[in-house]
Amino acid sequence: MKDTNIESPCDAAGDLPVRAGRRAALGRVLAVAGAAWLGRAGAGQPGQLDDRLVRILVPQTPGTTPDSVARILAPRMSRELGVAFVVENRVGASGMIGMEAVAKAPPDGHTLMSNVSTTLTLPYFYDKLPFDVLADFTPVGLVGSGNFALVVNQALPVADVAQLVAYAKARPGALRYASPGLGTHHHLCMELLMAKTGIQLQHIPYKGSAGATTDVLSGQVEVMFLPVQVAMNHAASGRIKVLGGTRRQRQQPYMDLPTLDEQGVAGYDVDPWYALWGPKGMAAPIVQRYNALLQSLLARDDVKGELAAVGLTARPGPPADLARTAQAEQRLWAGLLKTAQGSTRAG
Repeated sequence: MKDTNIESPCDAAGDLPVRAGRRAALGRVLAVAGAAWLGRAGAGQPGQLDDRLVRILVPQTPGTTPDSVARILAPRMSRELGVAFVVENRVGASGMIGMEAVAKAPPDGHTLMSNVSTTLTLPYFYDKLPFDVLADFTPVGLVGSGNFALVVNQALPVADVAQLVAYAKARPGALRYASPGLGTHHHLCMELLMAKTGIQLQHIPYKGSAGATTDVLSGQVEVMFLPVQVAMNHAASGRIKVLGGTRRQRQQPYMDLPTLDEQGVAGYDVDPWYALWGPKGMAAPIVQRYNALLQSLLARDDVKGELAAVGLTARPGPPADLARTAQAEQRLWAGLLKTAQGSTRAG
């Protein structure tokens, strides 16, 4: 059963839902304000939008970073364009249900997708996909980059990455690491660490991040990768130790956190990035209009601040940048996942 979560259209003064008594009047104002942008006179012609509802589909659950990205952007896009935007969560099958819905949607600009880079690795875990993770989607634009952190339970007698590697090498297969499942950043980051250092850890996949994180905090599992802001929050409680970040260079606002690369894991660089996509075949004028709006929003301090609160740094750029970044992401994981110690085919 699909999980659908709808965000109401927002009024011009903020993010609160429009009250029923004001909705009709507001709709008339927005329709007039947005008519020039939308090209209503030629609605239905190639490259033009009309004033119908725009859906941003999210293949992940509410509260995840792709969902937060969509909910940061949707009300602002609605106000700027004068049309209603909704956020709809279509979850299940490692993101495939939501992605398939986008891939099969009409490429008329009324369906967008907020997604995370890890879904590009789905072909390495599933034998049959109902879509091509690159060819069946139109790049609209990058939104932001994140950072993950390597953490260990407080009881583990290691204080940095070198000590963890030495401890694990002395006990091959004894340490366990948690993840929310195959193909997540939590999983992929550890596979890359094992490949680069030669250590062997046992993968304990969970059905979501909550249970995985809880068991690392309690010591049931020793090691995990977490979004850096989540890791730092838990470190403040004294239940875990944060050993290093996944980006090659230190990232704001955690400049005191050393990277894995500078601690001897040469070349380690994993960037969890998030982007907007559309169905295959979206007309170039529509893509360019959305991209221009996205870049404008990402330059605003309020948007940057809300992205920072969920661990992201704004990363504006043209659609071609997203296309190149996605292709590079697939190349990064292709060779590794064919021989990864802890990954298995899921179907």
